[in-house]
Amino acid sequence: MARTFAKKTVPDALAGAIRAISERRKLKLYAASVQNLDVGAVALARGERGRVLLLAWSAGARPAAAGELAGAGDASGTGDVELQSHPASFGNAHTLGKHLPHLAPRCKGLATALGLGDRLGLGTPGHIEAVRGTGLAPFLAQQSIREMTRTARSPEDVMRDAVFGALQAGWAGGFGSDADHLKSSEDIDRTLAAGFTMFTIDPGDHVDATADAADASQLREKVARLPWDALDSSEADAQARYAGREFTLAGGGTLAVSEEAFARAAAKYGRAVAHTARMYRHLVEVAGARPFELEVSVDETESPTTPEEHWFVASELARLEVKWVSLAPRYVGRFEKGVDFIGDLDALRASLVRHAAVARTLGPYKLGIHSGSDKFSVYPIAAELADGLVHVKTAGTSYLEALRVLARRRSALFREIFTFARERYEEDKRTYHVSADLAKVPEPSAVPDAQLDAALDRFDDRQVLHVTFGSVLTAQNADGTPRFRARLLEALLAHEDDYAEALRKHLGRHAAPFATKG
Repeated sequence: MARTFAKKTVPDALAGAIRAISERRKLKLYAASVQNLDVGAVALARGERGRVLLLAWSAGARPAAAGELAGAGDASGTGDVELQSHPASFGNAHTLGKHLPHLAPRCKGLATALGLGDRLGLGTPGHIEAVRGTGLAPFLAQQSIREMTRTARSPEDVMRDAVFGALQAGWAGGFGSDADHLKSSEDIDRTLAAGFTMFTIDPGDHVDATADAADASQLREKVARLPWDALDSSEADAQARYAGREFTLAGGGTLAVSEEAFARAAAKYGRAVAHTARMYRHLVEVAGARPFELEVSVDETESPTTPEEHWFVASELARLEVKWVSLAPRYVGRFEKGVDFIGDLDALRASLVRHAAVARTLGPYKLGIHSGSDKFSVYPIAAELADGLVHVKTAGTSYLEALRVLARRRSALFREIFTFARERYEEDKRTYHVSADLAKVPEPSAVPDAQLDAALDRFDDRQVLHVTFGSVLTAQNADGTPRFRARLLEALLAHEDDYAEALRKHLGRHAAPFATKG
């Protein structure tokens, strides 16, 4: 009897041969991964040295992929079936995507999207279960250059782990890939080479936060000094486009831009617009015929983006012929890492109404919600107001769920990591928007085993554990060996079903308010 995986019917002979070779080599076979590949079948298994790609075909009917997959290992046969094994490498992930399109990242356009950053390389199966049946477009490969640096991973590592995670789970729904928070053309080059399809430009270093408090004289000076040549405009022309004008918004209402509002918007975001346009033009040039999509993010800045400033940024980017699918303003209130929204929800709602109207009028394009993990009070509001035009990004919360598994299954290791995180917090918090008070975080040695996982539900503990991920994953012993990383990954692999279930439940709460299918 044939078995169906990933919407592909695999003949019994091939599926049986894959199971047999896995048992003989003492590999853990991921049953959901077994699916057709050309005229053969492919599967993913795991052994002592990591993941193994298995390829089987009927004798005399060798699939094209067999000659394209690199690093062919043991070749064997069982009767009328031939088998071959390959390393689960980045190159082989790319080859798989050529033959199985659902394993290659694709542009997702305006589809409602959930970004699922995986800092450990083991989260994708659980992420898939969180979005399965929701109709959402999952971005399974999502990582910023900053996160890659802090986790000692490369763009190729991130892409490889997403592809093989999708294969492991038998996912046939496709996925997006997001090279997040890119600040330089070199960042674009690295992530484009790894196969990423969405590029999130972060011009935050070029945002002038002092414009919010500047007086009229200071604003005039700031606007006069903008790089007008790079903006392909002049101060006078820009003022004529915005100052003192009123714009009609989609769905009703208007947006009035006073002379002062124009000056603050231009002074604050003018250089950021110029930088984004430069990055976009570089991307167009190096991508060539390859399809890609762009997100613009100004969320990691000190002060909120007003609707008038949003209008200025989007209008100027469009004038400069930049094309994008998502824009992430800095919203009112505090979107801190790993915890729910802090601030006035009514004020956030009123602001989101205007931001969503601007996005519909000048696009349509999606509103990006970054630092989107655990913002459970925000999701229903955003889902209602954005009407599907939204892209929520999560990352660190999946790392926290990994620590939850440790707290329940490897309490001694969790205590070590927690103690280390308390020591590193004051240093590591500097590049994050967090407000945890270390004095409120208990000494791990004083917490009974049965209460350890409660730390993952407390505000201060969560943030301390959240922002120290890089230090934990790169810490070394005196002899240069990893202090925590190897043991953490070993524990998660030993309890990978627990990890996948924890992610399904936790990320499922993120997905549910935005689900487009029941």
